[in-house]
Amino acid sequence: MPTYTAPLRDIDFVLHEVLKVSQADIPGYEDLTPDLTGPVLEEAGKIASNVLAPLNRVGDQEGTSLVDGKVQVPNGFPEAINVLREGGWTSLDLDVDYGGQGLPKLMHMAAGECFSSASHAMVMYGGLTHGAWNTIFAHGTETQKQTYLPKMANLEWFGTMNLTESNCGTDLGLMRTSAEPQDDGSYKLTGTKIFISAGDHEMGDNIIHLVLAKIPGGPEGIKGVSLFIVPKYLVNDDGSLGERNAVRAGRLETKMGIHGNATCEMNFEGATGYLLGQPNKGMSAMFTLVNEARIGTGAQGYCIAEAAYQNAVAYARERLQMRAVTGPANPDGPADPIIVHPDIRRTLMDQRSFIEGARVFAYWCTMQADRMSRTDDADAQGLLSLVTPVFKAFSSDKGYEAATDAQQVLGGHGYIEEWGMSQFVRDVRIAKMYEGANGVQALDLVARKLGADGGKHTMAYGIMIKELADRLIQNEALTDMVGKPLMAALGDFQSAAQYMMQNGMKDPNAALAGSTDFLHLMGHLTMGYMLAQSAEAAQSALDAGTADAGFYTQKLLTVRHYFNRHLPMTRMHLKRIQAGPETVMAPDAAAF
Repeated sequence: MPTYTAPLRDIDFVLHEVLKVSQADIPGYEDLTPDLTGPVLEEAGKIASNVLAPLNRVGDQEGTSLVDGKVQVPNGFPEAINVLREGGWTSLDLDVDYGGQGLPKLMHMAAGECFSSASHAMVMYGGLTHGAWNTIFAHGTETQKQTYLPKMANLEWFGTMNLTESNCGTDLGLMRTSAEPQDDGSYKLTGTKIFISAGDHEMGDNIIHLVLAKIPGGPEGIKGVSLFIVPKYLVNDDGSLGERNAVRAGRLETKMGIHGNATCEMNFEGATGYLLGQPNKGMSAMFTLVNEARIGTGAQGYCIAEAAYQNAVAYARERLQMRAVTGPANPDGPADPIIVHPDIRRTLMDQRSFIEGARVFAYWCTMQADRMSRTDDADAQGLLSLVTPVFKAFSSDKGYEAATDAQQVLGGHGYIEEWGMSQFVRDVRIAKMYEGANGVQALDLVARKLGADGGKHTMAYGIMIKELADRLIQNEALTDMVGKPLMAALGDFQSAAQYMMQNGMKDPNAALAGSTDFLHLMGHLTMGYMLAQSAEAAQSALDAGTADAGFYTQKLLTVRHYFNRHLPMTRMHLKRIQAGPETVMAPDAAAF
């Protein structure tokens, strides 16, 4: 059975040597010293390895079931939720006035990495609640906050998001769920939502559904969508639970992966709901949850890849197969471990360089979210908005590739269920689809984010990368390895952006046909930026005469691998963008 060990030394390196979090000018970050983060994350790692990881395969094999109208989760899941609940892990970064501990979001991300790598399907139950909590916190009335948030903070009550319907996925303006106003100020919601993760279960006393619906008489399309709080059990004025609301799970989806999470069809049959935010402004309110979920989904890509990589490395060290081409590496055995073979090493280095770059990317994004929420920094908000679709799509795309490569290391055993590698592939595959399929993320990036605010944030992004490249070009040890290649990749990005601006207005297909290539170009460039910071930190430690030279030397080798074998992909993506839309759009639809 696969195992998982939290990579605490790698996480510590990113926090304190790459991003230097305790020195950041973000309120609350001055407390994020190793004395705080070390013990907290060490405990998170123990829970991940000892409590959650053993449940990953249990959840995959048992799945969920709907019995007598009640959703049953895999054995061990309720007990694991209790461990997270009792340890305060569900409320690390939530506001102290509503049941939280007030730590920066970065601590939630770092601990969450350990938990997600160990058993993502299980931690999704709390993950959706966290997003729902933040949405009510951002848009709810004081009464709504006091009613729901304290009990959601510790998972006494859970939360969900209800967007998708069978007739509409991305195009939510087509939704049919209605919300009829009532004399007491509430609404009656009627309709069916699908693909609702953690839509129903019995692990808490209540589930607070956030539901998009249309109020009759409102504007057409997406402008007429409102957001509602719909509790599974109605809440009395004194906070106690009342009668069961008219919302039920109609069926559970049979899925490729994340079997341990209940993906429900939810039926609202005149269910009582309460407006959250302003009428007909539901999408802007829901995007509080969606944007958080997109960062989390991108993180899922590298978190599951980390677990898959660890098990691939363990197998490669033990599996004996053939001899090294340069001579026996294991002369006393019948064959050499496959880790001596160049192609195995290549795929392991591909996985490792992606994971290490994506970890910095995830933590950096979370720092922007903290800066935005703790300082009202509009520039941080604009920059995070720009890179969110990149992180979500690029990390989930490459996370799926990395998990598949890890499975490939095991050869035929990787295809056999008892080895557990196929679960990593099946589980991470959904990250490319939910919270906005990756093709939609690319369209959003090119059509909306790139030129937002007159291109101000895109220009700031380029300046940020150029400043680091300029500095590294002046570093003799790093100029050729990272400084100059990073500057060249930035040039590819600038050429691609120029093509989009010159051609997109007169022929939108010219931009949109290259949107995924543009996102991946930007993904590679951003990963280069993140890994270049890692290289700078590692080289600084080596120059200072560290006693742990082996660790930092390996960091530099990992960065060099990415810069030699992956960063040059920016040029390929540029050429594909510049090829235009002709071959994409020329065939008639009937020709496919």
